[in-house]
Amino acid sequence: MAQITATMVKDLREKTGAGMMDCKKALAATDGDMSKAADWLREKGIAKAAKKSGRIAAEGAVAAYVAADGKVGSLVEINCETDFAANNENFRDLEKKIAEHIAKVKPADLDALNDSVLDGKKVSDLITEATATIGEKISLRRFVCYETAGKIVSYIHMGGKIGVLVELDGGSDELGKDVAMQIAAANPSAVDRAGVDATELEHEKEVLRKQALEEGKPEKIVEKMVEGRINKFYKEVCLVEQIFVKDSEKTVKDILGGVKVARFTRYQLGEGIEKKQEDFAAEVAAQMK
Repeated sequence: MAQITATMVKDLREKTGAGMMDCKKALAATDGDMSKAADWLREKGIAKAAKKSGRIAAEGAVAAYVAADGKVGSLVEINCETDFAANNENFRDLEKKIAEHIAKVKPADLDALNDSVLDGKKVSDLITEATATIGEKISLRRFVCYETAGKIVSYIHMGGKIGVLVELDGGSDELGKDVAMQIAAANPSAVDRAGVDATELEHEKEVLRKQALEEGKPEKIVEKMVEGRINKFYKEVCLVEQIFVKDSEKTVKDILGGVKVARFTRYQLGEGIEKKQEDFAAEVAAQMK
C-alpha cells in the first residue's frame, strides 16, 4: 500500500476542496492515486459538497418532533440556500428524521449530534450526502431537546419559518398549542419577570432613564418614571404578562389558570444569519458571456 503523505493530502484538498480527513480516506482507498482519489470523493458526493461549503445557507426550515406521550420533544433548524430546496421532498424527509433522532438520542451538542448514527450513517455524513443530492449547501444549525414529567407541545408556523417547543407542568393539548402559538406570534424572551436577562433589563432601564432626561424631566422623578415604563417592558417580554393573541381581554396568565410554563424555545428561520444580496441581472449577464 502506498504511503500517504501530508503533501499528497494537501494537494488533493486543494484540487477538490474536500476536508483533510476525507482526502486522507480517499487516498487510502485508492492506494495513493490522486486522480482516482478525486473521483472517489466525487462519487461519495464529498467534493461536490465541499465546493458549496462557503455559500450562505439562510433558508431551510425549523422542524419539531414530540413523542406520542408528550414527554420528550425536539426542535431543530436546518438551513439550505433557497426556498426551492427547502420544499424539496428529500430535504423535508431529512429534517423530520433528524428531529425525531434528536428526541431519541438526546445529544449534548451539535458535535455529538453530528457524530451520532442515524440509518447506519453519521448525521454529518447524511448532511454531506444531502448537499450533494439536493445541489445546495445544507447545514445543521441548532437544536434543543426537552424531557419532562409534564407536557411538551410544539408548533410550526408557515411551513417551518418559525418553530416553538414549550414545556408545561400539565394542562390540555389545546392549552399547550395556544401557548406555543402565542410564543410564535409575540416572541417573548422569558416566561416571567424572574427569567428576564439581567443585562437586558439594565440596558432597558438605562435607555428609559436617558429618554426621561431628554424629555426634560427632573432627576428626582426620573426613577419613578423608569419604574412605570419598565412595567410596560415586562408586559412585552414576559410570556405570562402578554396580552393573549386570541383574546385581547385576557393575558396569558389568565388562560394558563394554575398551569405553569417551565421553559420554551423559539427559533425563527435564518435569524442572525447575514443573507447574501443577489444581483440576478448581473449573474445572468455573467453567465451569458
